Amino acid sequence: MDDFEIKPIVESLIFISESPVRLETLIEVLPESNQEAILGAIDRIKREYEEESKGVELVEVAGGYQFRTKAKWAEWVQRLKKAKPVKLSRSALETLAIVAYRQPIIRPAIEQIRGVDSGWVLRTLLERGLVKIMGRKDMPGRPIVYGTTKSFLELFGLNNLSDLPAPREVQPPPMPEEIPPVNRKDCSVDEMEE
Repeated sequence: MDDFEIKPIVESLIFISESPVRLETLIEVLPESNQEAILGAIDRIKREYEEESKGVELVEVAGGYQFRTKAKWAEWVQRLKKAKPVKLSRSALETLAIVAYRQPIIRPAIEQIRGVDSGWVLRTLLERGLVKIMGRKDMPGRPIVYGTTKSFLELFGLNNLSDLPAPREVQPPPMPEEIPPVNRKDCSVDEMEE
C-alpha cells in the first residue's frame, strides 16, 4: 500500500472512533502496511492539524490517538453540545489524585491520607468510570484495591500515568501569612507599582 493511501485511511479510522485508537489496533486493521508507515502517517496528520486554521488536533492520549477540539475553540463546541463540563468536588479531586499517584491503593490508605471517610467519594468515582476495582489485597479483611481507568487518562488528557505532573509541581501556592513581608525601602518605584 502506498504511503499516500495510508494517511487518509488512518485519519478516517481515528476520526470515527469514539475512544483513542491504539497503534496496535491500526496495525491490526491495516495488515498490508507496516508500523513505520502508520507512524509516518500519524506524524503527517499531527503536523497538518497543528496549523492555526484547524479547529481540532490529533493528540496521543490514554495509550492511543484521538482527534480533540483545540482548547481555544472549546467554548463553541460546548454551546453546540449543551453539555456541562465534568465537574468534580474538591473531595473527589483529592481522592482521585491520591488514587492516581498511589495506585494500587486500598480505601483505608486513602482515608489515612485524607483524614476522613472516603467511601461515598470512591463510589462516585467508580460510577463515573474514573476509578476501577483492581482486585483485593491479600491481607486480613481482603480490602478492595483501587486504580484509575482509561477514562481518567482521557478526561485529563494524559497518555499514561507517567504524564502526571510530579507532586512537587502541583504544590499549592503559599498562604498569605507564609509570604515574607516586602520592605518598601528596598523597592524601587517601578517595583512598587507592579
